[in-house]
Amino acid sequence: MKIKFGSILLILSLFLTACNIGVDPKEHLGEIYSVALDSIMEKDEALSSEMKFIAIDMSNFDDGLSAKDKQDIITFFKDKYKMDVMVATFDELKEKGFYDPENMSLTGVLLRIEKVDFKWNHNVFFEGSKYRSGLGAIGVEGTVHYKDGTWQIKESKETWIS
Repeated sequence: MKIKFGSILLILSLFLTACNIGVDPKEHLGEIYSVALDSIMEKDEALSSEMKFIAIDMSNFDDGLSAKDKQDIITFFKDKYKMDVMVATFDELKEKGFYDPENMSLTGVLLRIEKVDFKWNHNVFFEGSKYRSGLGAIGVEGTVHYKDGTWQIKESKETWIS
């Protein structure tokens, strides 16, 4: 009886230990945000036509994103899309003259993540948007997950369009 009980206890403790081994998503925020923002960027290609820049609103990234992570995100987008990438809010873009009041639109696109939820099974849920104008914007929600040593998009779908 003691051997049976001991075996069950050993198996249970090994199982619980195995469940705790893995990566901490909060240590990979730069990669996670890059993947999430890129999945938003790839939606509705018409919003990206003739864009002159990509702006990323990081004003709500208050969950431990380091300066290096922010720079890694900018570098990722510069390398992939071969254009100017900046960190700015909508109001900052207007102040800098990147908003055309005649057409009521930006001369580029503004990417934003509004919500992030870290799940227990190496999944990170996000909600975000891609903005070009009041009549040219989309909302996206999706999940980034850890697989084969990298963070990848698991699913991503448009939730609203203007």
